[in-house]
Amino acid sequence: MKIYKNYNITVIGAGHVGLVTAACFSELGNKVICVDNDKNKISKLNKLIMPFYEPDLEKLVLKNFKKRLFFSNSLDYGIRNSQIIFIAVGTPPKEDGSSDLSAIEIISREIALKLNSYKLIVEKSTVPVQTGQKIKETILRYKKNNVEFDIASNPEFLREGSAVYDFFNPDRIVVGTDSKKAKEILKNLYAPLKSKIIITDINTAEIIKHASNSFLAAKISFINAVARICDLAGANVKDVAYALGLDKRIGKYFLDAGIGYGGFCFPKDLEAFLYISKKLGYEFGLLSEVKKINETQKLYFVEKIKEKLWILKDKKIAILGLSFKPNTDDLRFAPSIDIINYLLKEGASISAYDPKSNEAAKKIFKDNIYFAKNIYDAVKNSDCICFLTEWEEFKKIDFKKIKKLLKTPIIADGRNMFNRKELEFLGFEYIGIGT
Repeated sequence: MKIYKNYNITVIGAGHVGLVTAACFSELGNKVICVDNDKNKISKLNKLIMPFYEPDLEKLVLKNFKKRLFFSNSLDYGIRNSQIIFIAVGTPPKEDGSSDLSAIEIISREIALKLNSYKLIVEKSTVPVQTGQKIKETILRYKKNNVEFDIASNPEFLREGSAVYDFFNPDRIVVGTDSKKAKEILKNLYAPLKSKIIITDINTAEIIKHASNSFLAAKISFINAVARICDLAGANVKDVAYALGLDKRIGKYFLDAGIGYGGFCFPKDLEAFLYISKKLGYEFGLLSEVKKINETQKLYFVEKIKEKLWILKDKKIAILGLSFKPNTDDLRFAPSIDIINYLLKEGASISAYDPKSNEAAKKIFKDNIYFAKNIYDAVKNSDCICFLTEWEEFKKIDFKKIKKLLKTPIIADGRNMFNRKELEFLGFEYIGIGT
């Protein structure tokens, strides 16, 4: 049995990327300190209270806590007691589409001031190309001694809802560095995963992440545009997507028509890539259209509901699914938010239910909508049900029971989860997207 080398690692940031990364590296046998400046978050983690829902994450934290996984507010402690430092802090979008890199800059200065031995500093956050150069320049500017360090880019490809699985089963691992030492350390660190490791320069690695997410966003917007054509022509986008997906050059993934993509990564990364491209001198018009299609898809769905119900004022609409995708409680850029706001603006009353996101949604909508205890509570006396997230729980619904609870049996399926003919056979009016 091969014995892999283990490292002392600090992960800066206990968000969706940082906490998953820290827990998974500890599972591989490394000693990991996860640092965050949010004292409340760290306090809860030290009491084993998770700050968000992610399948299998809590189990990993419980297993490794105080053995190989530690949580701290002290950046100084994390820097001084590690060989590898992963930067996994937020890079939120600014109004112009660029990324706010202030947290990266602050951390770079802090690392420079606290260097006490060789460190490999790794970008894990999604950052615009040439950020690695800026980190290196900042550390060289502020460091007080001759201690050596290396910079690397190691973009994450963790999907919310399956992030733990994705960490241990990656399609590829991208490492960007000009340092032979850094390359060998990261190859050793990831060796237990037995995945293909792609070694590039830092700029290339940074572009790989933005290019990947932008391409997937483009694929989603493409099939949503095709779905609109299918609606106009009386065709079925599910059959179109199935046939497209059988072409090995295209592939079957990300060809599900619906209300568009959401979450923090796709919208933010697409905006950032647009901004970066323009700054470098290239107008990436294709991505502008991808963004436009995605934004208008939500309103298109509401218009289809209006067409069926005629007047939305004083209509009760049940919303099933709030998170931007199943198996997460994340509401950042979730299509449900805009759709609910459109419906509220038309005077509709909303009854909503999500298996994991109700509490987070209450902070957004407050008392403007009713948060139901379960599916059947949500749909009672409603004029229409809108499915906005494809949770597994929703696929097991007793539609005969649902029909008796509704005021009018209308289903608006924003994710094309169900079979139109089956629901129409049960007496429902069905609204799909391109079906």
